[in-house]
Parts: sequence; C-alpha cells; structure tokens
Amino acid sequence: MKSDNIVIVGGGTAGFMTATTLIKLFPNKKISLIESPRIKTVGVGESTIVQFRKWMKIVGIKDEDFMKECDASYKFSIGFTDFHKRGSGTFHYPFGDTVVPDKNKFTIWYLKKMAYPDIPLTDFADSFCPIMALVNNNKCHTNEDKTNGEWAMNRDVAWHFDASKFATWLRDNICIPNGLKHIRSTINDVVMCDKGIDYLVLDNGDEVKADLFIDCTGFKSLLLGGAIKEPFISYNDILPNNKAIATHIPYKNKDKELVAFTNCTAIENGWVWNIPLWSRIGTGYVYSDKHVTPEQAEKEFKKHLKKNGHDVKELKFNHIDMRVGIHKRIFVKNVLAIGLSAGFVEPLESNGLYTVHEFLSKAIQLFKRDNISQFDKDGFNIICKGVFNSWAQFVSLHYALSERDDTPYWRDNMDREIANECYDLLTRGASDYQKAITARYIEGAFDDVSGIKFIATGMNWFPTSKEAIMYINTIDNLDLKAFEESFEVMDKLKKEWNDAVKDKPSLYKYLKDNVYKT
Repeated sequence: MKSDNIVIVGGGTAGFMTATTLIKLFPNKKISLIESPRIKTVGVGESTIVQFRKWMKIVGIKDEDFMKECDASYKFSIGFTDFHKRGSGTFHYPFGDTVVPDKNKFTIWYLKKMAYPDIPLTDFADSFCPIMALVNNNKCHTNEDKTNGEWAMNRDVAWHFDASKFATWLRDNICIPNGLKHIRSTINDVVMCDKGIDYLVLDNGDEVKADLFIDCTGFKSLLLGGAIKEPFISYNDILPNNKAIATHIPYKNKDKELVAFTNCTAIENGWVWNIPLWSRIGTGYVYSDKHVTPEQAEKEFKKHLKKNGHDVKELKFNHIDMRVGIHKRIFVKNVLAIGLSAGFVEPLESNGLYTVHEFLSKAIQLFKRDNISQFDKDGFNIICKGVFNSWAQFVSLHYALSERDDTPYWRDNMDREIANECYDLLTRGASDYQKAITARYIEGAFDDVSGIKFIATGMNWFPTSKEAIMYINTIDNLDLKAFEESFEVMDKLKKEWNDAVKDKPSLYKYLKDNVYKT
C-alpha cells in the first residue's frame, strides 16, 4: 500500500506529535489531521522520560523553542515514596550515566550494604548516579564542565510540561506552518471496504479519503478498535490499576516545591503522582476500582492532599477511565494506531507519552518505503508489541517487588502470580521478569540491566548474604574488609558530586533566569 496521502484522526499530544513527525520528515506527503471540537483530550501525560528527548532531536525541537510556551520544567529522576513498605521513604530511578568505580560493577554496593547494614537503600542511586546530587539538593546546572559526572543536559534530562499546551504549540508552530491540513470537524461515519477504511464522513457531509489512516483518538480507539474491530488484550493480570483522578494544585513555596523529579507516592489503593510544572503542580491518583469506588478514591486522594498541606476546596477533580493493555495488532489493513488508541501501560514511570514517541520512531522506517507490504506491517507490529510488553513488565515489577501488606490492595499485589507464570508468557517475553528473579539470588545479575536495578534495590531485592556470594563464586571466605578501599572511593565520589553543586542555583532560580527570564 502507498502512504502518500495520510489522514490523522484525533488531535491532542499524540495527534500533533504524529503530524509533527510526518510533516518534518516527509514533506512530500499529503498530511491532514481531523480534530473534533466536541471531544476533550485527556490532557495528562505531563511527565516525560529521556527517550522523549530523542524524538525531539529527530524533529528538530530545542529546549528554548517550546519550554516557555508550555509551562515546562526539567526532570532528572523519578522518585518512589512508600513503595517498598508503608513509611519506608523515597528511593529514585535517576537519569543520566552511572559511574561505577570498581571492577565488581554494581555488586560492590551490595557488598558495602552487607558490611554496613545500616546504610539506607537510597545510598545505591546516590553512589552511582552523579545527577542525584542535583536531585537531593534541588539544584540545576548544565554540567558543561563535567564537574558533576558525565551526564549531559542535552542527552540525559527530560521535561515536565503542560501536555495540552504542548499539543497546541506543535500545531501552531510546526504543523500548520509546514503544510498540515487541519480539519476541525467531527466524524459521523466510517465507511469500510476490503482494504480497511474507504473514507470518513464528516459532520458537514464531506468525505475524506486517504491511503493510510492514523488513529490518535485516545482510549476510544475510533478506527482500530471501533471500525476495524481489532481485539484488545487486557494487561490487568499483571497491572492492577484501571482508574485515575487528576487535578492541579498551586505552589505554596515554589523555590522548595519546584523539584526536578516526578514523585510517585503509594497510598491505600494505588499511588499519587506529583509533577511540578513552572506555574503549578499536576497531581493525580491512580487506583484499582476492584478495591475502592471512585467516590472513595476521591476521598483518599483529598486526604492525601490535605495531609501534605493543600486546600482541596477549590480544586476540580477529573475522573479518568484507563484502558490498560494493547490491541493484538496496531497496524491493520490501512489503519495504524498511535498513543492511547493503540495501547496503554498505567502512568507509573511516566509512560503516558512513551508509546507515542517509541511507536513513531519505528513508524518512520515504514514511511521511508515506497510501498508498505504486509511483511512491513507484521514486523512493525512485532517490534512495537515487544517494546510495549517489556515496558508493561517493568512497570508491573514495581508492584511485584513491593513488601507492602497494609491494605487488601497491596496484599493482592503481593499474591499476584506473575513470577510463576513468566516462563509461559512467551508471547510477552519473560526477559525482564527473569532478570529480576535471577538478580535476587545471583550476584552480579544487575550489572547490565538498566532501570530494574534501581527499582529492585529500592525494594530491598538483591543478593543479601555473604554465604550466597561465597556459594556462587565457590570461595571459602568473603572478607568484606578487603573491599574497604572501594567503599571509600564510592563515598569520595559521592561527596565530590554533592560539593560540586552546592553553589549552583535552585531549579526555580535556574528556570527563572535562563528560561522564563522573569
């Protein structure tokens, strides 16, 4: 099939990110976007991860182009509060390069923990990730002189921003000026044919034809789920939550509260996100309606906000139904789905926009072909499904590794049979589960695993005994004192990273002086 004439259905962040990708990389194609003035976008997805920066580079967007217009701030990490146990505090999954000053790699910290059991679990990220010095001290700088390790602002730092403003900015500054045909209308009918969709009928009677239709209609999945009727595979067996409540709260002390990380706080029946933008904080409660009603959940959310000093009387709460899972295929006949219409892993680990830029990066390869074959579609579906499944497993491990048992919700998560089934989940791939399981018992198993080691260590999931390491390595005695010099090197580096940022501005002051210039 050809892809010279492409129609995107649905605006919002997914729609205009898709349009931006096509307009910038394929200027000879005819690109149209149909956006209904009657349908409100979800408007969340305000927290990104570093892969989002890769997409921004592909389409040529720089920090200074959009940040001021989109209420944006920088993000260095994701924090997880009370996920290990109730009252256990916050551990981090930081961005940027790690520094491992020992031939034993990350195992050296586990040895340090055995030698000094009172060391907090948070010391793991602090010891290997120089960017944590900024997180812990709420500082910001570009690190061009490399005094704070090897991380780089233009590679390892993500953003918090207003998703609705970002979609509008893409529309007005990139899409329409570069030739996007923007149609403000509602689709009244979808007329089918053997190749998939023949044409769309708009509310004014116009008929819209295309070689390819891209579905960006959110959870509704108007084209792929509705017209094509592609089966949807639920992931509720490994991911517990299916509802969310979102709101915005004002700053009380902006210099203190405007931090460079998304925080996720586990509470009774789910968790609460906290995303600091420039002008306000986005927050919401992700929960399971198997354990609490929407009304009860809102009460729990308000209780959490009050506990943290926020006045909830004037806040507006938006209840969201989440469809957690993915369609069996996301490119079927002449319909391709991007964003929530394709699939969704609940927003833990800030993945609201993750599938958008990841699936788009793969779709670019399709559009470089003069003719898209069925083999192209099959390959695209397999690759994207693999990306999705891996991410779903990673997110599910945040629950599987938790030791919380204070409510039926958390006890159910502890009893969820994920590990026992993982070897049979061949269609989903068991690699992330297998690595996590193995790492509990085999020293060194986390050495080359990216994010899992931070989440698992924060949950106290790693080799915990001298005897286990002695058994694995067939040695008679493990003398932890022999590693004292390595422990000291780690502590010295950590001190250097923290000393290097002491005179740096707070995130608030950095943004005020360099981005918003107020």
